[in-house]
Amino acid sequence: MDLGLKDKVALVAASSSGLGKAVALGLAREGCHLVLCSRDQKRIEQAAEEIHLETGVEVVAQAIDVSVEADVQKLVNTAIFRFGQIDICVTNAGGPPSKTFDQTTMVDWENAVQMNLMSTLYFAQAVLPGMRERQWGRFITITSTSVKQPIDGLILSNSVRSAVAGLVKTLSNEYGRDHVLIHNVCPGYTATDRLMSLATRLADQEQISVEEIVDRWAQSSALKRIGTPEEFANVVVFLASERASYLTGSSISVDGGAVKGIFS
Repeated sequence: MDLGLKDKVALVAASSSGLGKAVALGLAREGCHLVLCSRDQKRIEQAAEEIHLETGVEVVAQAIDVSVEADVQKLVNTAIFRFGQIDICVTNAGGPPSKTFDQTTMVDWENAVQMNLMSTLYFAQAVLPGMRERQWGRFITITSTSVKQPIDGLILSNSVRSAVAGLVKTLSNEYGRDHVLIHNVCPGYTATDRLMSLATRLADQEQISVEEIVDRWAQSSALKRIGTPEEFANVVVFLASERASYLTGSSISVDGGAVKGIFS
C-alpha cells in the first residue's frame, strides 16, 4: 500500500532511541525527510546517521529541550529553513517519575506539566499555523495508556497526559476543516530501553527477576506479551499517511489489549 508520504517533512521529538526513533525510522522508510531532536547531541546525531544510511532520506538532527519554548521554536525554524515546511509533527517526551500522590511535590507537578503538556503546546503553536495555511498536516502526540486507564503509582502521567489528550481532541475540532488531522497515540508496555530500566528497578525493589516483572506486564494484555517499538511506530506512520484521511481526534491504544475499557 502506498501511504503517500514520499518527500513529506516529518519532525519527531525525543527520537534518539525508543518509540521516537522507531517512529522516525518508520516514516523515513516511507520516504519522509526528517527533523529529529533529543537533549543529547551525540545520541541524536548517531540516530540520524543510522536512519540516513538505511533509508537515504535527508535527516536533520538538533539537541534541544522540548520543555523550553525557545528551543522548540529554534528546531522548527531549522526545519523550515532546510525543508521549507513541516508536514508531520510527532510530539514525544520522557515520562514523569513513578510516585504516589503523597510522594509527589509541587516541583514534580510543575516539571511534569512543563515536560509533557507545555512541550506539546509549544510544538502545536509552532507548526499548526503553517499546516493550516497549506491546508494539509498531521499532528500526533505520543502519551500513554494511562490516559485510558490510570496506572497505579503514576499519578503524574495519569493526570498530565490526560490533559494532552484533551488538548488533542479540542485541536482536532478546531483544525479539521483545514485538513489538519490530529491524534494521540497511547503506548502500553513496549520493549524499549526505558521500560527495561524500569523492570530492573522494580525487580531490585521486589527481590525478583527482571523476567518476572516483564511477564507480569505481558500477562496484563490480551496478547500476553509486550509490544515492540516497530509495532507502535506502524500505527503512527499510518495515522500520518494519506490513507488515514478520514481519521482525526482519536486516542488510540497500542497495548496488545491491556486497556480493559470498551473505548480503548
